[in-house]
Formats: sequence, structure tokens, C-alpha cells
Amino acid sequence: MDIKTTIQTIPNFPKQGIMFRDITTLIENPTAFSYVINQLKEKTTNLNITKIAGIESRGFIFGAALAKDLNLPFILIRKKGKLPAETFSEEYELEYGTDCVEIHKSSLNQEDQVLIIDDLIATGGTALAACKLVEKTGAKVASCSFVVNLPDLKGASRIVDYNPSWLVEFEGD
Repeated sequence: MDIKTTIQTIPNFPKQGIMFRDITTLIENPTAFSYVINQLKEKTTNLNITKIAGIESRGFIFGAALAKDLNLPFILIRKKGKLPAETFSEEYELEYGTDCVEIHKSSLNQEDQVLIIDDLIATGGTALAACKLVEKTGAKVASCSFVVNLPDLKGASRIVDYNPSWLVEFEGD
């Protein structure tokens, strides 16, 4: 299956000059969604993953489905202030300003091998923050998986030490 054909491109969203890669159309297609989960599952072979952590919000969709299929716990990496218990936090740079992601302190421990998952990697800021966040818990990042990579934005090169992988690439912004 050609996953790229199931991902809609929206020109000039959220601002002029951006080609937004919308995975909504992929998720709405049960055959394509199942295929993507199976492809992500194949990439976990030999990683000895103990938990899967999804980055808010689209990482929740793919991560939870994959965790269910692999019978592994699913861990939430959320934006600041969304988790009710005690958290670790990690700030990261945005184009204009900063943002922050958090994880429950009790979600991971030093014995965990974690797969971090999100729908797309662009500049890599959120993914790198998620990796640092997992490390703050004492756990190890086994790999980072994405459905889409935007290679022109070089985000994957920022997390090369975390064994990144993806299913498809779109050239351009």
C-alpha cells in the first residue's frame, strides 16, 4: 500500500507557504490505518521495548493502537499542565518562543526501554524534548517512530542518537 496517497496535503495551512500533511484522511481509512500500525509494529522487532510513549496529540492515536497490538503499556507525553500527578518537564524551542512537554514521574523507570511515537517529524524540537523527558525518568529511549518525515526540515538529524524511523517522506515544507 502507498501510504502517501492516503495523506491529504493542505496548501497554505496554518500559514502561507506551508504544505500541511494531514493524517486525518489516513486515520479515516481503516485499511490504511491498520497497514500503518502493522508497519510500525514491524519496526519494533528486536528493540526489546517495554513501553510506548506517544506525543500529544496525534502520537496518541498511533501509539495507543500500537501498544494495544503489542500488549504494552501506553504512556502519555502531554503539553504542560495537562497531567494531574507529579511530572517531569522539558522545554523546547519553537519558531517564535518556547513550549513544554511533560510526563508523569511514575510512568517510567530505569528498566524501561521506550518507543516514542508521533505522527510526523518536522524540525525535531518536540521529538528531542520527548527523548530528554523519557531520559529524566531514568528510562532509555530505544527508538523514535513517525508516520511522516519532512526531510527538508532536518528534524530526524536532531534525534539521530535515538534510532529514528518513519514510514514515508514528503519533500518540501
